[in-house]
Amino acid sequence: MAGETVITVIGNVVDEQPELRYTPNGGKAVAKFRVASTPRTFDRQANEWKDGESLFLTCSAWGQMGENAASTLVRGMRVIVQGRLKQRSYEDREGVKRTVYELDVDEVGPSLRNATAKVTKSGGGQGGGGSQQRGPAAPAPSDDPWASPAPSQGGGGWDQDPPF
Repeated sequence: MAGETVITVIGNVVDEQPELRYTPNGGKAVAKFRVASTPRTFDRQANEWKDGESLFLTCSAWGQMGENAASTLVRGMRVIVQGRLKQRSYEDREGVKRTVYELDVDEVGPSLRNATAKVTKSGGGQGGGGSQQRGPAAPAPSDDPWASPAPSQGGGGWDQDPPF
C-alpha cells in the first residue's frame, strides 16, 4: 500500500519462541514475536562501548512465513526483520489511552554476523519461504533451480576459484 512506512530492524528475539495462532475464519497462520534492538556507541572518553535505550517491537508474520518463523526463531537469536510499521491506539483497563507500534513482517531471517544457518525450502506456501534446518533435509523437487548440480569443470562453473 502506498505511503506505508517500511523499516528494517536488526535485533534479538525476546520471546522463548514465537506464538503461533490461526485466524478463526479461514485458519490463516500468524506468528507473533518481539525483537529488541539496542543501539551501541563508543564512548571515547571512557574508552568503552555503551548501550543505548532498547527498542522493543512486536512483529506479526503471516501465512507460511509465520509458520516458518514459529518453527525457526528462538530467544536470543539475532534476526533481520523488514516490514511495515503500524501504529495502534487503545484504552487500557484503567481507561488510559495508549499507543503501540508494531511491525507487519514482510521478510525475516537470521543474522549471519556471528552465526551460521542452514536454510531449507519449506513445503507449503508460495515461493521464497525457508527456515533454519532442524533435522535432515528433504530431497529437493526436480523443478527447483536451487537443487541443480554445480556446472562441470571447464565451463567457468562454481567449482573454480572466483575471478576476484
